[in-house]
Amino acid sequence: MILPCAAVLFDVDGTLVDSTPLVERAAREWAAEYGIDPEEFLADAHGRRTSDRVAEFLPPGLVAEATARLDALESTGTDGITALPGAVDLLAGLGGLPHAFVTSMDRAQLALRTGVAGVPLPPTVVTAEDVPAGKPDPSGYLQAAARLGVDPADCVVIEDAPAGIAAGRAAGATVVAVLTSHPKESLTTAHHTVETLTRVTAAPAGLRLAT
Repeated sequence: MILPCAAVLFDVDGTLVDSTPLVERAAREWAAEYGIDPEEFLADAHGRRTSDRVAEFLPPGLVAEATARLDALESTGTDGITALPGAVDLLAGLGGLPHAFVTSMDRAQLALRTGVAGVPLPPTVVTAEDVPAGKPDPSGYLQAAARLGVDPADCVVIEDAPAGIAAGRAAGATVVAVLTSHPKESLTTAHHTVETLTRVTAAPAGLRLAT
């Protein structure tokens, strides 16, 4: 299957980079400090800005402090961070096809995790600090498309989480979901699904999916 597109917009954590062991370890330590059930917190945290998820558990006056604490815990190590299958090869093979990263991480986390995983950063990245609202709000994907000078409707978004899929669809893009962090039944709102990025390669003026 060929998906014509003017640009590809990638989520990062769970799509290109796997930092699950680090994130879960930090979240459990943090949750114990704030009296929060870690499993409940983690259940819908993936793919969303930390501050947005924290705000669902703590009063407004504590959100900034608690978010900073969780960010600090996530920055204390790199154990378990790896590139997901096919990610580096896909990025290397895009040639001149414009692409951007759109992530719920902040800039420091993005630089650390992609660096450890060996995932090259493109010139255009949109991070948590760049948007007024995180995924599922489409702001990040709309901003990335605007920076690349393309219509969001001419973009393919590659995501792994329901919040990110919702953001990509709300932006008007075609969304491809990878089954790296959620079961297929959780990702049915994506236009297409693939097991891993090993099933995705560049094609003339677009992407080729081996579904």
